[in-house]
Amino acid sequence: MDYFVIGSLLVSLAAIFGFINVKFLKLPNSIGLMLITIVFSLGVLGISVIDDTLLNAEKSIINSIDFETVLLDVMLSFLLFAGALHTNFEQLKVQRWPVLVFSTIGVLISTFLVGTASYFILQLLGMEVSYIYCLLFGSLISPTDPIAVLGILKKAGAPKKLEAKIVGESLFNDGVGVVVFLTLYRIASSGGEKIGPGHILELFGTEVLGGIIIGLLLGYITYRLMKSIDDYDVEVIITLAAVMGGTAVAHHYHFSAPLAMVTMGLIVGNDTVRASTMSEITETYVDKFWELMDILLNTILFVLIGMEMLVLSLEGHYVLAGLIAIPVVLLCRYASLLLPVQFFKRRLHFVPRTNLIMTWGGLRGGISIALALSLTDEMHRELFLVITYFIVVFSILVQGLTIGKLVEKLGVKAEN
Repeated sequence: MDYFVIGSLLVSLAAIFGFINVKFLKLPNSIGLMLITIVFSLGVLGISVIDDTLLNAEKSIINSIDFETVLLDVMLSFLLFAGALHTNFEQLKVQRWPVLVFSTIGVLISTFLVGTASYFILQLLGMEVSYIYCLLFGSLISPTDPIAVLGILKKAGAPKKLEAKIVGESLFNDGVGVVVFLTLYRIASSGGEKIGPGHILELFGTEVLGGIIIGLLLGYITYRLMKSIDDYDVEVIITLAAVMGGTAVAHHYHFSAPLAMVTMGLIVGNDTVRASTMSEITETYVDKFWELMDILLNTILFVLIGMEMLVLSLEGHYVLAGLIAIPVVLLCRYASLLLPVQFFKRRLHFVPRTNLIMTWGGLRGGISIALALSLTDEMHRELFLVITYFIVVFSILVQGLTIGKLVEKLGVKAEN
């Protein structure tokens, strides 16, 4: 199927579903779009009993899209730059050490806990899965998704310092999670070849440090270019070119494009930089352009996630494993945050029950599904894809809908 036709259909569905959500459901966009798309896909499955024409057409669209490439190599850079551009930089600077620990050590601990728990649970269910593949699953499900978090947390009414922790962690931990995933993937597919600490450090340095350095460089170049002119049209194009060109360069040199875009977005969006580079009209146009880009790509992404259910192998034991994995992953996230929260709450003023709110507010999304899709059949791709899908849908529909109520119930609503 032609890419233009596929893109047109996805944008049309996103527009229709978005209209239904805004007009009738009035849910946060990511939640409403996924819910409507899942209901639509279930309706297509029901109709297929009589006539499978629509089902085959929808499956054809999904099978024609390389979800992993579309999300990780294209959409993610735009979404992360847009999210970082509107992040409260001053709060993030105050919370920088907790955010750093949550997005690195927290991800590593969660990977080990989820992987170990999954190994024993799958053994009890009669599925022989190697421990390294379970660790691989732990690494892809541990990072929280900034795309899902950013869209929902804004409406939850959490204090800014708590929002900075959750959003900051989500912006950075996907890059770390991808590095951990790639390292374990290389070990799992090495066929007995030993992967030493040197290889791991090289991969970490190339992906993470390289991504941050190129983000700093691009941020500075963008700042200098925008500072030297006063033309909002050209300045908007400069930010777009920085994201597209920076992503291409990062991919070419095997740097982490997500971390590069987050770093650049934080620099360009910093209040001090804004004040010295953008006129009031430029700031308005830049913000509105990237807000529109964020909304458009988010709508397409969550429509795609909802439609993915049509290509899943929903076997009974896979479904059971997915249902059991939901509370297990939540418990592992809670445990992985326990020590860092206890350590930092004595040095920084944490709101009550920070660990609980960060656990429930740590949503999973398209990044986890994209990584699960990159697994090979030998790595039990279908099993882990089903489990991942159940966790992602639960986190967005259930956790996303109730995080605001949890914040309110715990009495930690944002200060006036």
